Amino acid sequence: MDPQTLIAKRIAQELAPGMLVNLGIGIPTLVANYVPGHLRIYFQSENGLIGTGPIPEEGMFERYLTDAAGQPVSALPGAATFDSAMSFGLIRGGHLDITVLGGLQVDEGGMLANWMIPGKMVPGMGGAMDLVTGARRVIVAMRHTAGGKPKIVKRCTLPLTSVRPVDLVVTELAVITFAGGVATLAETAPGVTVQQVLAATEAALAVPDQVPQMNIEGATS
Repeated sequence: MDPQTLIAKRIAQELAPGMLVNLGIGIPTLVANYVPGHLRIYFQSENGLIGTGPIPEEGMFERYLTDAAGQPVSALPGAATFDSAMSFGLIRGGHLDITVLGGLQVDEGGMLANWMIPGKMVPGMGGAMDLVTGARRVIVAMRHTAGGKPKIVKRCTLPLTSVRPVDLVVTELAVITFAGGVATLAETAPGVTVQQVLAATEAALAVPDQVPQMNIEGATS
């Protein structure tokens, strides 16, 4: 299983019926593909859509129906569209149950940096600052390292997205929680040892006596 699919399948297990969930750019968009068909989740895109479905198949794109990054999305029966003011009113008003975002760095206190890449032109922070501040729960979906360097660090060296810590990080190696401000290794990926996770992590991780492996066998494919 490729890393992105593993991450998306694991995060899909965090969703519960009736939740209003925002999916960010990149790996987060894949999460909608792995939600069981009987589970009614309301996915929100900050450009003004509630009711996004899985990424449409090749040739089934509707060019006027996109997510906040301009990528094609599908709309489920009962979907609603509205302007950005209403969309950000939902976000800033605390109505989102979960936001799933990509990350460039997360530090051992749960601080996230995800909007500026040094030396590269980027479109800007988008809705990330509002999402991290306003959502009830923040989940980060990202690779554990980049270019061989850890992305889970002692302190972020890139600009922070928010002063609010994230709740959960899911990578292709591990699930990490931040309850009480302590970065804790909650799960390892299938076939990955605790030692491998620690070797790929700069941040200090609390490690329980027993660390279970991710269970993604029942995830929708």
